[in-house]
Amino acid sequence: MNPRHTLELLAPAKNADIGIEAVTHGADAVYIGGPSFGARSAAENTVADIARLTAHAHRFHARVFVALNTILRDDELEPARQLIWQLYEAGADALIVQDMGLLQLDLPPIQLHASTQTDIRDAAKARFLQDVGFSQIVLARELTLDEVKKVAAATTCQLEYFVHGALCVAFSGQCYISHAHTGRSANRGECSQACRLPYDLADQNGNVIARDQHMLSMKDNNQSANLRVLAAAGVSSFKIEGRYKDLSYVKNITAHYRQLLDEVIEHPDADGPDYHRASSGRSTFLFTPQAEKTFNRGYTDYFTNKRQHGIEAFESPKFVGEAIGRVTRIDTKGHKFFELERVAPIHNGDGLTWYDAQGDLTGLRVNRAEQDAAGAGVDRLFPADSLPADLVPGTSVFRNHDQEFERALEKKSAERRIRLSARFFTTPDGYALTLTDEDGVTATASIAAAHEPAQQAERALNTIREQLGKLGSTPFVAEKIHLDLADAPFLPASSLNALRRDAVERLSSARLLAHTRPPRAAPVEPPVPYPEDALSYLANVLNDKAREFYARHGVKLIESAYEENEVRDEVSLMITKHCLRYSFNLCPKEVKGIRPDPMTLVNGKETLTLRFDCKRCEMHVVGQLKPHVAKLQAQVAPQKVTFFPSLPGKMRPQTAGAGGK
Repeated sequence: MNPRHTLELLAPAKNADIGIEAVTHGADAVYIGGPSFGARSAAENTVADIARLTAHAHRFHARVFVALNTILRDDELEPARQLIWQLYEAGADALIVQDMGLLQLDLPPIQLHASTQTDIRDAAKARFLQDVGFSQIVLARELTLDEVKKVAAATTCQLEYFVHGALCVAFSGQCYISHAHTGRSANRGECSQACRLPYDLADQNGNVIARDQHMLSMKDNNQSANLRVLAAAGVSSFKIEGRYKDLSYVKNITAHYRQLLDEVIEHPDADGPDYHRASSGRSTFLFTPQAEKTFNRGYTDYFTNKRQHGIEAFESPKFVGEAIGRVTRIDTKGHKFFELERVAPIHNGDGLTWYDAQGDLTGLRVNRAEQDAAGAGVDRLFPADSLPADLVPGTSVFRNHDQEFERALEKKSAERRIRLSARFFTTPDGYALTLTDEDGVTATASIAAAHEPAQQAERALNTIREQLGKLGSTPFVAEKIHLDLADAPFLPASSLNALRRDAVERLSSARLLAHTRPPRAAPVEPPVPYPEDALSYLANVLNDKAREFYARHGVKLIESAYEENEVRDEVSLMITKHCLRYSFNLCPKEVKGIRPDPMTLVNGKETLTLRFDCKRCEMHVVGQLKPHVAKLQAQVAPQKVTFFPSLPGKMRPQTAGAGGK
């Protein structure tokens, strides 16, 4: 079977408890950060936490991937190596990594997945990563369907694609604004999110085109309508963004995509392949998944179906919510309530939002909602605090917190069961029960008992079926119970229950033994050449082992990572496929006579220059390292190497086989 025909739903986990719920709600795999080096400094977990998560996930043959995807200093390589061995011993199924220096270390036989931070935008880069030992690669979010197909045609490894969640406006791994301005490196898990700030946009002559808009803020990714075509293009792992997200987000969005992927699997195209689930068990939901109820900045499918307008969240980086109604009346006397003509019921505790006269998003929490008794759909709402003065009749109102929906997610909201069949039969000295699950894993338990026929045969058989089918506290559900008996025996319920518990324990143990971790893929020998023979700071090379790796693959010139250099010349601090000229209908490819001249973004005293690479359809946000940040870096990590201006920026020569020390 083609491994790409096995479709994997990959969910995020801020912690082990959220990861367990992700599995319960249908995830085939979960990705989580370890105690360090995980590119999310506020989402770290102990090795014991990860062991607890893997124990739960492996019951369903679901997998756990640990993100160790920061770039590392030389002094961090050995602690990272030791941590990787601990994670392997804790049961982790794969590592998600960015730093190629790790591939030079003595690692356990654990699968390696190439992080989105490795910036996989073309078939050549994808094939290289496969050939050096990566089993799964996370494609750049900006790839179109046609580009995904080209990568799929050039590789055989698993292709992972983000299908939901927040979008980094930059190509992942290619954003240095945070580090340049604050010393907090996005490539080391400390992004300050300058992309969510408001800016003024001006042309090359200083004319302001737009004021106080979130020019670099994207809507959230939502590929709900594209799963079938993505699978057909070669995607086999469908990834939900969100290692910072809360429990309700993970429950709701995982359940949403579980239902959509099941539809693709259960109803394949007539001329397409048969798809299979990547793990065992079926999730039953005790709520109705609704993606629009969970935090989002509006939705876009980004570049999947090529460049389009409407990918931006210029108005606000906050959660506006679902359109819920229009204000019809304000209590002008006591200013204690307002009336809302709504399209759905409002609940006590709901959060409502609207845009004020200045265009800023504001809101309130409903303390009490009086439902319209006349049935006209107009509710009287009393806010928790004083009624804002900017709420006036005619205002369009949204709901960004549905209290009733959130309460449903606070409780048990799903259960996941593995289907099995049971065979109860006679043995020479008693009776036995064989359980066979949906994966073909079997286990048998037996009891010693006299072959004493029951006085009421039908009642005895019903009792046996009833007791053997009591699997409610286990991860199993019995689809079929076969009684292979010549006569209906008399057996007390306690004996049947003990037999069932013993068989279930044996099956659970057998399932854990049946869960195998695929080994790390062997790199191609002799080492394949990297697609380029020179690397700029954009390659994010921060340690000597990474330099050694690239040198072994034919790279002659290697610039150190931006985080290491005291860069004072202007460089690209962000490279993005989002283009503000296109957003404001100023694209030279669409409007004759317009030149791709530089533009500027201004936030307070901060000015960023925009330059446009129209051939590649890319926008570069240009700037330099702030002096105070450079000074701080020099104090913390003095420069140890000599640089040469052979390529843009400061380059370091590297000969094949050199270790850099």
